[in-house]
Amino acid sequence: MNTIQTPGARQTILGQPNSLFVLFFTEMWERFSYYGMRALLVLFLVSTASKGGWGWSREEAGRLYGLYTMIVYFTPILGGFIADRWLGTRRAVVLGGFIIAAGHISLFFDSKPTFFLGLGLVILGTGLFKPNISAIVGQLYGKDNEGQRDGGYTLFYMGVNAGAFFGISLCGYIGEKIGWHYGFGLAAVFMILGALQFWLAQGIFGAIGGAPSKNAPLVDPTEKLDDTPGHIVRDRLIAIVVFSFFTIFFWFAFEQAGGSMTIFAADYTDRTLVGTSGLIFKIANSLMTLIPVAILSWLLIKLSRSTDGLYKASNLLLALALAVIWGLSLWMLGREFAMEQSEIPATWFGVLNSFFLVILAPMFSKLWERHWNPSGPVKFGVGLVLLGLGFAALSYGSSGIPAGAKTAQVSMFFLTLAYLLHTMGELCLSPVGLSYISKLAPARLLGLMFGIWFVNAAIANGLAGFTGSYIDAISSTYSMSTFFLIFTIVPAGAGVLLMLLSPWMKKLMHGVH
Repeated sequence: MNTIQTPGARQTILGQPNSLFVLFFTEMWERFSYYGMRALLVLFLVSTASKGGWGWSREEAGRLYGLYTMIVYFTPILGGFIADRWLGTRRAVVLGGFIIAAGHISLFFDSKPTFFLGLGLVILGTGLFKPNISAIVGQLYGKDNEGQRDGGYTLFYMGVNAGAFFGISLCGYIGEKIGWHYGFGLAAVFMILGALQFWLAQGIFGAIGGAPSKNAPLVDPTEKLDDTPGHIVRDRLIAIVVFSFFTIFFWFAFEQAGGSMTIFAADYTDRTLVGTSGLIFKIANSLMTLIPVAILSWLLIKLSRSTDGLYKASNLLLALALAVIWGLSLWMLGREFAMEQSEIPATWFGVLNSFFLVILAPMFSKLWERHWNPSGPVKFGVGLVLLGLGFAALSYGSSGIPAGAKTAQVSMFFLTLAYLLHTMGELCLSPVGLSYISKLAPARLLGLMFGIWFVNAAIANGLAGFTGSYIDAISSTYSMSTFFLIFTIVPAGAGVLLMLLSPWMKKLMHGVH
């Protein structure tokens, strides 16, 4: 593995290379823009023209959502290939980031042509950005720090979810309360800042992620060449394909968050709070919002100190972005405290996944390190079962909704419990999967293998939109409870099957744990 270190990269933060945190913040702003826009997409499409939306049916909105997210996750295999052959991972991340930013700018303008142009540009940019930033994370680790790899990916994944948290919270709030296109525009601002911040700090990676050269060695010349036997490489690639295949069963259910679960939150969940319950929510929401901003600000201070002033422009852009987050968060919370009656935005429930993940990720990291560290297939299986249990909670909570009902007042407890269980499942699967790809794949195929991972996520997102679009048909013919029961049985069954396949998978991995 190519892990040429630079003077800056030898500095550590929380026991990890400080270069990891440049990637942490870059990914955070990209996920801010992606999830911020995604939180608004279905609600914008189904809202009436009088409320600024397009007045689409739930089925039409669900199908577009599924098609869009499917293509978003399909393009990374092309982006990984392009980076491996021509651009290099760093240039692919920079170019992808600016293309994504152009897409969100297009979404800001209130017209159908610019809306669909924006979706197309986000799709193209994500293809270049997404697999290659994950590949760079893997290249930060070699023989001298291999034991830090899983923890590094877990921290990187916290950056993913910090971005999702603030994107959903702020873009969702502004979109629902102020105007849809202001929410889309806010996503553009942070993607621009994220791309510029990464571009200005590239020197911290040294030779990592540079453009490939036919005359250059594939690995650091100070390291032993990869002499892994061909049959072991083949088996490990098969293991990656199997892991990636089973992620389809996870993401097809998990990605209901942006479709049917958002509809359930908007139309079937009691979101009105008054009196003491309203005050408790406002205080809890304030803590949920401001504590993470404070932690991110602390990380920025640590990053700035560890780089010894080498990347002042990059760090200043990060400081500007966080200052905007502080300002918008305080404005949003102050606005809500001034209201006697609170109605929780439907998009707000989406932040629970990110909030729970940031809280639980360190606990899961310690669990794997000190108490229980099963094989990858078992972790994946547990994650799938936990996801199914989350939908079981929704199925039970919606059991009292009459067939065909368009609205209801189900307690928000069930949606909250579902997001908690989904997050626990995600921690067992997603960061673990990224880490296993970086350990199993040979360096020359790393970008391509991450691309395959995202292709399976593309298939899952397409299925998520397709199945989610049947929420009205299934709930009218059977019940809302039956609709969510489908997403209980499928992932849980797949999880049990993968755990049974664990001995075979261990053989394919040839000692990689």
